[in-house]
Amino acid sequence: MRTAYKCRAYPTPEQAGVLNRTFGCVRAVWNRTLAWRNARYRSERTQTGFAQANAYLTAMKATDELAWLNEVSSVPLQQAIRHQQAAFTNFFAGRARHPRYKSRTGRQSAEYTRSGFRYRDGRLFLAKTDAPLAFVWSWPGVDPVSIDPTTVTVSRDPCGRWYVSFAVDVAAPDRLPATGAMVGVDLGVKDFAVTSDGEKIPNPRHLAKRERNLARYQRRQARKAKGSNNRKKAKAKVARAHRKVRASRTDFLHKTSTRLARDHEVIAIEDLAVTGMVRNRKLAKAISDCGWGTFRRMLAYKTARHGRHLIVVDRWLPSSKTCSACGHLLAGISLGTRTWQCPSCGTRHDRDINAAKNILAAGLAVSACGGDVRHSGSPRVQSPAKQEPRPVKAGIPGP
Repeated sequence: MRTAYKCRAYPTPEQAGVLNRTFGCVRAVWNRTLAWRNARYRSERTQTGFAQANAYLTAMKATDELAWLNEVSSVPLQQAIRHQQAAFTNFFAGRARHPRYKSRTGRQSAEYTRSGFRYRDGRLFLAKTDAPLAFVWSWPGVDPVSIDPTTVTVSRDPCGRWYVSFAVDVAAPDRLPATGAMVGVDLGVKDFAVTSDGEKIPNPRHLAKRERNLARYQRRQARKAKGSNNRKKAKAKVARAHRKVRASRTDFLHKTSTRLARDHEVIAIEDLAVTGMVRNRKLAKAISDCGWGTFRRMLAYKTARHGRHLIVVDRWLPSSKTCSACGHLLAGISLGTRTWQCPSCGTRHDRDINAAKNILAAGLAVSACGGDVRHSGSPRVQSPAKQEPRPVKAGIPGP
């Protein structure tokens, strides 16, 4: 299996200059090739393959206008063409949106294959640089001298931090011991996750905690003159504030997904349509701050790595308004209703715990009928959960 080790990098001023020029060339190649693809499709109604895009890169480097593309390593430029081809493949397969243009103010990156770098005795030498790139290794259990990276990606955040990622082929880890535990997980805003066991994982609300500081930094940036050094400094502070929010959210998602994958052999989760849910302008910020999509992707690869099973049930499952005890289906239930009593069997339910129990039951039914138990690709893929609802009876009773 393939894994990646991401480390902080500390390039010298000379190396930073070479890498910044490489980032600019990669961005120019991506944007010009994308514009050429779009124009070619509009005029000729034909799709562009990798060989044609690569030939277009060669033609660009041969012109006097873009002769500066030859000053950097050709490997990251060719990798940009490959990534763009993969982006179009995913777009035509319905797994991603149409490729967009790259901005000079966002995250910058360049990928090197084996022909563009040398890695010897834990030291990394990139093409067009003389000295090794300094980085800090963050995994005490892994010897950096022993790894054999297949690709190396150097990136720079908008706040100015440098990183280097090593893609390495490693042996599959040992499977975790069987626990026999099964759990259904209902994701929400008030509580980030509620399990069928009754556990409620609070929502840390990372963005809301730092929203006041972030707004203050953004106001300071807005007061600075455009193009001035003070505006650049203020913009870096805004980027650092966003990085702290992103780092805190990622740390929480990693810890939560790792604990669930370690303690449970079977995990059932709902296939949420996050893209459609964020169109609700009243909940868009809170939903985006949760990171449900990232959490599901983490669960997918961690369960696959450790021999666990992730079951994704259909997004149209009426999990909140179905009684987990007798199967009674309510006519409807509002978001403000947190508890309700089943008019059929009299069981009183916590809305989220009841939904988690129904998700687990639907996931086990999907697994028993031979449906897909893991979707590592697009969240648009839906598992073959049963779609026939029970007849609607009474509405929501009073408390």
